Amino acid sequence: MKVLAAMSGGVDSSVAAALMKDQGHDVIGVTLKLWSGRDGQAPTAGCCTVSDAEDARRVAAELRIPYYVLDYVDDFRDGVVDRFVHDYASGLTPNPCIECNRTVKFDHLLKRLGDFDCEVLVTGHHARSKEIDGVWHLLRGADKAKDQSYVLSMLTQVELSSTRFPVGDLVKRDVRRIAAGMGMRSAHKPESMDICFVGDGDYRGFLEEIAPDVFHPGPLVDTAGNEMGSHDGIVGFTVGQRRGLGVAVGEPRFVVRIDSESATVVLGSRDDLLVSGVELSDVTWTDGVGGTGELMAQYRAHGDPVAASLTGSTLMFEEPQPAIAPGQTVAFYDGDEVLGGALIASTNL
Repeated sequence: MKVLAAMSGGVDSSVAAALMKDQGHDVIGVTLKLWSGRDGQAPTAGCCTVSDAEDARRVAAELRIPYYVLDYVDDFRDGVVDRFVHDYASGLTPNPCIECNRTVKFDHLLKRLGDFDCEVLVTGHHARSKEIDGVWHLLRGADKAKDQSYVLSMLTQVELSSTRFPVGDLVKRDVRRIAAGMGMRSAHKPESMDICFVGDGDYRGFLEEIAPDVFHPGPLVDTAGNEMGSHDGIVGFTVGQRRGLGVAVGEPRFVVRIDSESATVVLGSRDDLLVSGVELSDVTWTDGVGGTGELMAQYRAHGDPVAASLTGSTLMFEEPQPAIAPGQTVAFYDGDEVLGGALIASTNL
């Protein structure tokens, strides 16, 4: 096949491209330019940096494959960064990496396959896919510690049928071993855990600089409505947060709810964080059909799945779950198979 390999400059995508070439496929490498930085310059921290693009270019040169950089800065700002700002201003806790996969990376790259005369897209995600009787199934990666199926839970048959995950059957140490054996400079490159457009991890500082108008002062109250203090903006809080609350009452307090309309942050005990279920939005299914009933639900990227039941857009947990933040994604599983995913709209159940 002729394949389009998304190359971030990291070891996983580099090895994914190399494996496809070793299998005899005709590989074209592409890197997405997604963020130009607050000052118009490419970021120097996080992912998607100038250094990352240079690493990808060098790997492509070593593999002797064509390499291109595709500019999607405007699409990324409109679909990911603007939503990031809007969600925090609305009292939600967004996951921009999943939104980037949803609205930019897979959507735009799959649409460009024809431009490069390619049949499939290749990525370095630690996930697996297989076709059974004409239906594509998405599975956890072989390396459970590095599994990335959660961030792919929005993919449907349209995307899965045209995407391959070559490193999904490998554990991370073997990916690095392959890269080292090929002399890749990315073989021992550390993984980036930062949001690419924030970089230094200070998302509040990012919001203060790029969108100062989203900061509105409001009260800090307990679950009975008694005022405990004040804050300068709900964007500085997320459900489950314990540090930096600005109050001291002698026992641990957590953010248990955020009311964007009144700019109120509600604080409570650890027990107050427990919810029995959530309301969902933007539900997608890998098979394109979906359904209801019992399943396993994972609401954190590296959390453990928990037993739950789905009826319409309501997901009820078998046992109450703590610190679930509206705006985050929940992925549905049956064993190692991803059934689908959704956004958490609210936890007021």
